Amino acid sequence: MRKRIYISSDYSEKNGDRNVVEILNKWGTDKLHKVDFVDMSKVVSGSISKDPDCRACDLKREFNQQINASSAVIFVVGDKTGSRKAGNSCSRATDSQINCSCTPYKQNTNGSKTCKVYQTIPAREDGDVGNINAYSYLEHEFEQAKKRKKRIIIVYNSLRNESNWLPSYMKDYESYAQPFWIKNDCGIKVGNYDSIKEALGYD
Repeated sequence: MRKRIYISSDYSEKNGDRNVVEILNKWGTDKLHKVDFVDMSKVVSGSISKDPDCRACDLKREFNQQINASSAVIFVVGDKTGSRKAGNSCSRATDSQINCSCTPYKQNTNGSKTCKVYQTIPAREDGDVGNINAYSYLEHEFEQAKKRKKRIIIVYNSLRNESNWLPSYMKDYESYAQPFWIKNDCGIKVGNYDSIKEALGYD
């Protein structure tokens, strides 16, 4: 049965971890591997990111929706993950609308705009992580997965355990984190398919 899996990663083209995500998605869609899943972090249509006035809070609300619809969340940790701060510049949770501004998604060259959130409401204890916060996008995804009690899988973009790469907000999960890569019998670096298959609950 096809599962819904959310993959959280640093998608930077130069120093990100897209190589791991590409392998995971290949396993989830081809006919050669038993894992059968759809990556819920790839919103097929209607993504708010297409809105020219998309803000960090809009994206975080969408992340919440996609994580809620997933059975597990895979977090890919690379050597730059801990330093990624995109999405953390919102101060609206603690300041008035008139004093807050932010830059619409991927429009840094156009400068910032006044906050569009007129009124804020505290997040419910039994609800989602509030989408108006100072978390980075990556930390927000992690906090949402924790709050919604999703199965959390952490892999290092490495052949080794790289505990020093873990952001502070993931430290409590250090014992669960595993290297994504292994070397096969020919000494070639390959993704650890068996580990991912087991973590996702496939026989």
